[in-house]
Amino acid sequence: MKYRSTRGFPTSISFSEAVQLGLSPDGGLFIPNSIPTLPFNWPSTFFDLSFNSLALEIFSLYVPESEIPRSDLEVLIDRSYSTFRHPSVAPLTKIKDNLYVLELFHGPTFAFKDVALQFLGNLFEYLLEKKNKKEGKEERITVLGATSGDTGSAAIYGLKGKKNISVFILHPFGRVSPIQEAQMTTVLDSNIHNLAVKGTFDDCQDTVKALFGDTEFNSKYHLGAVNSINWARILAQITYYFHSYFQLLRSLNLSPEAQIKIQYCVPTGNFGDILAGYYAKRMGLPISSLLLATNSNDILHRFFSTGQYEKVLVGSDANANTYVYETLSPAMDIVVSSNFERLLWYLAYEKTGKEDEASITVKNWMQDVKDNKGLTVDEEILNMASRDFTSCCTNDDETLDVISRYYSPESSDQVSHIFDPHTAVGIAAAEKKQNEGVIQICLATAHPAKFSKAVETALKNAPHFNFDEILPPEFVGLLEKKRRVVRVEGADPGLVKEVIEREIRTEMS
Repeated sequence: MKYRSTRGFPTSISFSEAVQLGLSPDGGLFIPNSIPTLPFNWPSTFFDLSFNSLALEIFSLYVPESEIPRSDLEVLIDRSYSTFRHPSVAPLTKIKDNLYVLELFHGPTFAFKDVALQFLGNLFEYLLEKKNKKEGKEERITVLGATSGDTGSAAIYGLKGKKNISVFILHPFGRVSPIQEAQMTTVLDSNIHNLAVKGTFDDCQDTVKALFGDTEFNSKYHLGAVNSINWARILAQITYYFHSYFQLLRSLNLSPEAQIKIQYCVPTGNFGDILAGYYAKRMGLPISSLLLATNSNDILHRFFSTGQYEKVLVGSDANANTYVYETLSPAMDIVVSSNFERLLWYLAYEKTGKEDEASITVKNWMQDVKDNKGLTVDEEILNMASRDFTSCCTNDDETLDVISRYYSPESSDQVSHIFDPHTAVGIAAAEKKQNEGVIQICLATAHPAKFSKAVETALKNAPHFNFDEILPPEFVGLLEKKRRVVRVEGADPGLVKEVIEREIRTEMS
């Protein structure tokens, strides 16, 4: 298995190179040269596997044994998921008839990002140690990422204390929840550096991409990507689609070959989580459709409705134009979704049948986004996208309503459940798009305690609700702990470079 850039160069690199580079030198994202097919009789073979064993089978399809021996890969997987609180890693919970939630928040930071970033942290360490041993030197890497809330803490918990790895996480100052901010900034390991940037998540993400594109800076500090632009994160997330599918079959006492209709409802920001579902579907998992759920930042919903992917001014932020609404689901307050480029490549390739032509098309589309604030695809490509995806947008009032109604259900056959606002966006979309005979699985992306403002607002009139009752022990006293964070007064690559260089000198002294 080799990997290529969505924009055409390079066209054939190893899995290890794709992971360590993160972002392609041409600005594109790495994708496998082909999507592997599942082994013969995979439903019965995979049916009773644990999460870890299932991950091993899926990862092995994308990771050549010549690069990472199967026994080493198994150790990496077991080490990564030993940090999860639930024995199933990602349990499936029934909410009511034909509606389930896949709980992805049982990792160290109580968010779905842990599933990928616990693995990526161990993978970075493994590949670096292997490279240094082979070359007989002690090279360091600088892991760089932007976060709208959960990626940062998950990356930090996955990489803190790792040998020869410095970590820099940019977050938009004042635009993440207090718990999210505290989870990041209270980690005091010397290799962890938090940068609070004045601006939006998109500003932070653009700065990170600019630094990866700075050849001299990248070469000097050996940058590694921790955002979902890194292929390994998408790979890790494919597992829980298969895992949830088999959990569902077993819970319904169905055979591995049973024919059922499943729609996955995915709260979507940077498009990585739902893209993993697309890969699972392309590999052969019988998913009927992927429901993309957005909040008021609905650029992706508008694309799947009209074929136009367009940044639209929504107001003024500190006398500067902004394209981002601030919502109760801040991890989804994103305009340009990086992973969307991967899907665009597959759509362009399906239309042209030529890899090089698809790359040229994608490169031109992404230039249109940069220069003209958007792109437009033709009806043929929109129809291709609609075969796998449908979409829906939800506002804050609907989000609060979902949290309230599901905490105090009127129906006796419905289980009381508290959702975080992002999962609530997915549930609201599921309700709007439900069809008879279709089982919906909504990805529960975070623990509700991470978003106290939304939960307490929604349940302020609910009898007997006490927020402290849902507060994990790990969160008690977190807001009062000592913090380490650097303020950056603008999303300027030059300013961020100065901070990184200064912090690395301090770390190494």
